[in-house]
Amino acid sequence: MKWSIHQLSKFRRDGMPIDLTVQLDEVKERNKDIRQVSPIHITGLCTFSASQMTCHLHLSGELTLPCARTWEDVVYPLSIDTIEIFSWMDEDMRGDEDSEDIHYLEDEVVDLQPILEELLLLSVPMQVFKEGSEERSREGKGWTYQTDEEQLLLEKNDEPKVDPRLADLAKFFDQTDE
Repeated sequence: MKWSIHQLSKFRRDGMPIDLTVQLDEVKERNKDIRQVSPIHITGLCTFSASQMTCHLHLSGELTLPCARTWEDVVYPLSIDTIEIFSWMDEDMRGDEDSEDIHYLEDEVVDLQPILEELLLLSVPMQVFKEGSEERSREGKGWTYQTDEEQLLLEKNDEPKVDPRLADLAKFFDQTDE
């Protein structure tokens, strides 16, 4: 997934089609919630201008993540569409506008792997739930599980209980002045 500018020059006229499968296991080290990464299939087309390469890419694969309720494995499918721009323009020719969307090359080598890793990390959801995890046991040794609706219903049905230490204080206000 590394190409030198010289290697890419032969694709300048018609563009460079991309259809490859890569293994990006390094993302597991950067995000400990990712338990497994399937091989990522990348398809797309890269086109060239005088000093930049524009890649229209589609990534597909699967991540194995922990269920937020049961901590069991959940297979999370990925489908990412992106446009990445690589530029080998001289530093003094670079403008400041929209420069955050452009990957500037330092040593005249286009390396796609760090960008692909970032795309995977950005697509990891905060929580995933395994199908059927809600119907499972709602209590165990030292823990219980309730939905917000169940908790509101319980609070509504329970009468407010008076703290036994303050029970005599309630009687004080019931007395009339004599």
